[in-house]
Amino acid sequence: MAITDILEFAHLTDEDIESLGRELDAIRRDVEDTRGRKDAEYIRRTIALQRALEVGGRLAIMGSRWRSAALVGAGLLAASKIIENMELGHNVSHGQWDWMNDPEIHSTSWEWDQTGPSAHWKRAHNYSHHTYTNIVGMDHDVGFGILRMTRDEKWRPRNLVQPLGNLVLALTFEWGIALHDLDAAKLEAGVPATQLLSEPNKEFARKVASQVGKDFVLFPLLAGPAWRRALGANLTANVVRNLWAYAVIFCGHFPDGAEKFTMGQFETETHEEWYLRQMLGSANFTAGPTMAFMSGNLCYQIEHHLFPDLPSNRYAEVAVRVRALCDKYDLPYTTGNLATQYWKALRTIFKLSLPDQLLRRTSDDAPETSSERRFQSPGSSVVDRVRFDPVTGRKRGLRSALHEARLEARQAVKRVTDTTA
Repeated sequence: MAITDILEFAHLTDEDIESLGRELDAIRRDVEDTRGRKDAEYIRRTIALQRALEVGGRLAIMGSRWRSAALVGAGLLAASKIIENMELGHNVSHGQWDWMNDPEIHSTSWEWDQTGPSAHWKRAHNYSHHTYTNIVGMDHDVGFGILRMTRDEKWRPRNLVQPLGNLVLALTFEWGIALHDLDAAKLEAGVPATQLLSEPNKEFARKVASQVGKDFVLFPLLAGPAWRRALGANLTANVVRNLWAYAVIFCGHFPDGAEKFTMGQFETETHEEWYLRQMLGSANFTAGPTMAFMSGNLCYQIEHHLFPDLPSNRYAEVAVRVRALCDKYDLPYTTGNLATQYWKALRTIFKLSLPDQLLRRTSDDAPETSSERRFQSPGSSVVDRVRFDPVTGRKRGLRSALHEARLEARQAVKRVTDTTA
């Protein structure tokens, strides 16, 4: 099964986890104490850029007589929507800029340019996902209710078509998130799913009418004779935004190394263990300044899960310190280029569409799901696994253990191959 004892899995002692927690608390305090003018200027410049791109894109689309101009307009509008969705809507709604006390840039007032209401998303994501990150049966963002992303979830015949479902989800990602959050809002409100006039349904209908009316009625009408081209450009911009947001989210949550956990682990979890679960349950992807900005700085997903309400423009500096802590405690820092991270997530989607009897690995040692049982042998315990390098004196923990487990697995395959040869 998924991880039931995070300290045993991570090869840490009680003293280790307390020390790690203190050091992560110190990182939070340092950023909070140094927030100021530069950070405020950053978010205000971002808002100005996003609005300029949107105005430029809308004007280019509405005034275009040639397809090339409409394509340029669609590109500008897509960039605008990506920035609004990733760097503004997502991060502002997390409360990253509430410290400014600016009513325009506040988690309680920002309504993002996406189909689902911000209020629904904040309830489902800010609380549920960031509290119960990757806990099977509690975090409904694991597969968004339609994809089987861990062997700890029971296989069902419908999973056979999840590769196709994944493609549909990617193209319509804003709708998938909106419907997912609507279900969560209904569950929290205690209203039946069949109650059409429930308050969550009314909130959802108002937002859909506003969003669809803006992109697919109002602006095409303003384009006059070019309304068909405007309609196509708006649709293109939305699809591009959906695909990019989908890729960023999947690369941060579902590649190999983003571990899953059991409810039992959560029941006794401490503040320090919550930190550790965020570190082990998330993944980064490498990005330069432009890609980081366009991803809402969610290329630093590990740092975002550790500190979801700290300003996103500070994640790069936080990442340096978090990575140093991973080195200090011999913990993995899961990262890779965007293509590699997405390929690993896509491979999991295709593999887990199949019944378990067709898979070689189990939920204890699979690439996408692991547990402390991966390291257990008769008579072993966490104390046996906390070791020190005899030459350097450095702790040898989870990162070393995972490396040794991979080597042992390769050697086992080689022995079988040599025997049958």
